[in-house]
Amino acid sequence: MSDPLLSLVSVGLLSIFCQFLAYKIRLPAILPLLITGIIVGPVFHVLDPDALFGDLLFPIVSLSVAIILFEGSLTLKFSDIAGHGNMVRNLCSIGVLVTWVIATVAAHYCLDLTWQLAALFGALVTVTGPTVIVPMVRTVRPKTNLANILRWEGIIIDPIGALLAVLVFEYIVAAQESALLHTFIAFGKTVGMGTLLGLAVGYLLGLALRKNLIPHYLQNTAVLTIILAVFAASNAVAHESGLLAVTIAGMVLANMKGVDVEDILEFKETLSVLLISGLFIILASRLNLNAVFDVGSGVVIVLGAILFIARPLSVLASSVGTDLNWREMALLSWIAPRGIVAAAVSALFSLKLEEIGYEGAGVIVPIVFIVIITTVVIQSLSAKQVAQLLKVRAPSPNGFLIFGGSKFSRLLAKELIKHEIPVCISDTNWDAIKATRMMEIPAYFGNPMSDHATRNLAMDTFGTVLVMSPYKQLNPMIAYHFEYTMGKNRVWGLSSNEQTTRPSHQVSTQYAQKLTLFDEGVTYGYLASAIAKGAAVKTTALSDEFTFEDYEKTYKDRAIPLLALDENNRSHAFLDGQETNPKAGWKVISLVIPASEPV
Repeated sequence: MSDPLLSLVSVGLLSIFCQFLAYKIRLPAILPLLITGIIVGPVFHVLDPDALFGDLLFPIVSLSVAIILFEGSLTLKFSDIAGHGNMVRNLCSIGVLVTWVIATVAAHYCLDLTWQLAALFGALVTVTGPTVIVPMVRTVRPKTNLANILRWEGIIIDPIGALLAVLVFEYIVAAQESALLHTFIAFGKTVGMGTLLGLAVGYLLGLALRKNLIPHYLQNTAVLTIILAVFAASNAVAHESGLLAVTIAGMVLANMKGVDVEDILEFKETLSVLLISGLFIILASRLNLNAVFDVGSGVVIVLGAILFIARPLSVLASSVGTDLNWREMALLSWIAPRGIVAAAVSALFSLKLEEIGYEGAGVIVPIVFIVIITTVVIQSLSAKQVAQLLKVRAPSPNGFLIFGGSKFSRLLAKELIKHEIPVCISDTNWDAIKATRMMEIPAYFGNPMSDHATRNLAMDTFGTVLVMSPYKQLNPMIAYHFEYTMGKNRVWGLSSNEQTTRPSHQVSTQYAQKLTLFDEGVTYGYLASAIAKGAAVKTTALSDEFTFEDYEKTYKDRAIPLLALDENNRSHAFLDGQETNPKAGWKVISLVIPASEPV
């Protein structure tokens, strides 16, 4: 592509296509991105990043990695580590060190790397990352505790592993000086400047956000610009300290009390997806296939050491003091694909080491890419079967999270539990939660959108959210939150007559499409009134002799169909405007009004 504009747009379109393809085939996006980058780069020579960006390639990669690490460190909340117990904390500390040491030793002896390069390689392959873990967990569907461990390990280990790689890299750069004392002084200057500047800027930014000194509409742009300025300034003062500075600044912001980083994090996540996608295609297109083939057979031993020694030992060492059994530990030992941070940071450090004339630095990129390709392909294709073999897969997400602990909600939940369907009622009203727990129904006291709920609600078991509370201001927020996290057609709410009778109470068309649960006119008030008059939630079995048509003739207007359970016990909600035709062998859960009461 001779036209730079066409090349840039093509990279963007290819990255979005790869992300969409990965979503459809339920594989980590890194795999199609890698294949696409290799095809347009070293295979067909359609894209040449060096010719396209010229001298700007190095600064663009540096700034992109800085943004990715800052976004990752914004998720590094110390309370999250504590909330998920010893296992996550140990995997992100003891586990990182075990993997680093074993990978370093294997790379030094099997690939003839210097101890410095081997240590850098070992640090780079300690990270997994949510971009590769989350799609794999979604496909494998392990038990809730394992899914939480893997997900939070991926989130937390990204900045920790990258920070370790930054420290090793900075030591390598400082060690280029002939005097040992000067090496330690330069290394200390780099670490010290990055740490001090990161702490200072993170704290000052947090104060500015806490006191609303930055207008809300400028917060995302201002924080991004300041962080990039910190990255450049830190590098100018102390060589290669910028990545450490932005990582620490993000950690400070994430853990400051009274500082809301949700909007900033959402903006950075969106930006990071774009940067990660485009950056990975660009980096893969620079890959020298001859260098990959020239790595040698020793890389097989290194891969074996990472897959079959380092990961199992790190899991074993991290599991001390936990209640995990050997089956659960075996699955954790098998799922550890390497992600985009390893690719991006390895390419960045390789470029920088080559720039200062470090001999053999170019071999780091092909080795890291081999590790990424191998772990992603092998574990993506086999993890589901391994989980089945170990019998640690969770059942399909057929359960219900019900927001609103009314008496009707409790009766519906009790009926679902009879049919062994997972259910949990969430409410911010203690009296409702107390009554729910008295009926031995799983309950969550609090806001289901909160960070605490994210850590403690087993959302992997819930396929549908039913919004049935009287809180008209909170219901739309709950609906949109779970639609965003779970996807469309997973969230349904009760209708409200006010939206049609009062123009001032009308809701958006998009939200109104979610208010179709059960039937038109079935509002919160209607259900509360029906229960007060003696209505009950009952299950009716259908057969060839008693069809759904017979059910409708028998009950007429006295029964409101709520949910249908098919032969495989999968649930189907009755929705206004959508036809549901239960068949023989199905069960219909209904709200049945006593014959003596008017409909």
